[in-house]
Amino acid sequence: MKKIFVLALGLFMAAGVMAQEENSLEFSVVKENPITSIKNQNQAGTCWCYSSLAFIESELLRMGKGEYDFSEMFIVHNTYLDRAEKAVRTHGDVSFAQGGSFYDVIYGMEKFGLVPEAEMRPGVMYGKELSVHNELSAVSDAVVAAIAKGKHRSLQSDPEGNMLWKKCIEAIHDVYLGVRPESFTYEGKEYTPKSFYESLGLNASDYVSLTSFTHYPFYTTFALEIPDNWRWAQSYNLPIDELMEVFDNAIMEGYTVAWGSDVSEKGFTRQGTAVLPEDAAGTDLQGSDMAKWLNLTEEEKKNTPRPTTQKWCTQAERQLGYDNWETTDDHGMLIYGIAKDQNGTEYYMVKNSWGEAGTYKGHWYASKAFVRYKTMNIFVHKNAIPKEIRKKLNLK
Repeated sequence: MKKIFVLALGLFMAAGVMAQEENSLEFSVVKENPITSIKNQNQAGTCWCYSSLAFIESELLRMGKGEYDFSEMFIVHNTYLDRAEKAVRTHGDVSFAQGGSFYDVIYGMEKFGLVPEAEMRPGVMYGKELSVHNELSAVSDAVVAAIAKGKHRSLQSDPEGNMLWKKCIEAIHDVYLGVRPESFTYEGKEYTPKSFYESLGLNASDYVSLTSFTHYPFYTTFALEIPDNWRWAQSYNLPIDELMEVFDNAIMEGYTVAWGSDVSEKGFTRQGTAVLPEDAAGTDLQGSDMAKWLNLTEEEKKNTPRPTTQKWCTQAERQLGYDNWETTDDHGMLIYGIAKDQNGTEYYMVKNSWGEAGTYKGHWYASKAFVRYKTMNIFVHKNAIPKEIRKKLNLK
C-alpha cells in the first residue's frame, strides 16, 4: 500500500511538473545585439535617463568603440535644472517632476556632455549605493512651486543678474545628487564633460523619435502631448505597421531601440514578460483595460504567463488607448533583440532598469502584440529605419 502511494505521488508530481513546463514560456533567440550590464534606478523616476544611456552605451558597442558606463546623475542634475527653469518661465504650466524623455539625454549629452559613472554615482551624498529621490523631490518640488506658482511681482537676482531661485535649486541638487565635475581623468587622459562626449564619435542629430498616432498626419512631426515631453521634442509619425517594421529592421541590422511604453497594465508582469493575450481580450479592446481582458484569477496573475495567441491591435485601438489615458507614458527601456516562444510567437528582448528583478534577472520579453499596442514612442539611429520609410519621412 505504501509503495502504491509513493508511486502515485511520484506520478502526480511528475504530471504537475510537466503541466507547469507546458504552461511556462520558453524562449529561443532569433537575434540579439550587445548591451551593457543591467542597472538599477531604485527609488527614482529616472528610467528615461537609464534607458537612454543604455541605448547610447549600446550604440558605442555597435560602433566598435568599446564598453562604457555613463553617469545617469550627471544628466539628471542638468536636466532637472532646465526643467525647473521651464516650469518657472511658464508659471507652472510645465510640470516639474522626476520624469523625462529620451530626448532629454540626446539633448543633454550634446549640450552638457557625458561623464563616466565613477565620477558621479547615485546615492553617495546620503551614504547609499542607489538612488533614493523621495526627499530630493519633496524639497525641490516645493521650491519650484513656490516660485512658479507664487504671486510675485518680480523675481530677485544677484548683482550679476543671476536669479537667486536658480542658485537655490542648483544647490539643492548639489546636496542630493553631488556637484557636477568640471573635469576628470579617464584612462589616463584629462577630459571635461563636453570633450569626453566629443571623443566618443557620437552625433546627436543621428537619433530620431518615432511614434504612431492618428491625431496628426502620418509622415509629419509633432510634439507628443505627455507631461514628460516638457522640451516639446518632435516625433516622426508613422502608421503602426511601419513603426513595427522599424523595430524589426533595427534589431536585424544590429541596432538597439530606446522604447517608451505603458507598463501599468497587468500584461506587463513583474516576472519578466509583457503580453497581450487574444483569448482574454475578446473581439474589441475599446473601453477596457488589461486587468479586465486578462480574465485571470489573482493566483494565476502571480504565475509565469503561459504561451497563448496574442491580440493584434488596430491603429484605431492604439489611438483610443492614448486618447482615453489607458496608454500612458510610464517607463523607458531598451529593446535589443528578438526571440520566439515555443509556439513561435515573437517577442522583443528588453533591458530594464529595475536591477536583476524577475525571472530573467532584469531582462524582459515583450510580445510584439504588446509592443504594437502600448508603445508611446521610440528613439533610434536614423539608419536603423528602412530606406523606404526614411524616404517618406524625408530623412537623409
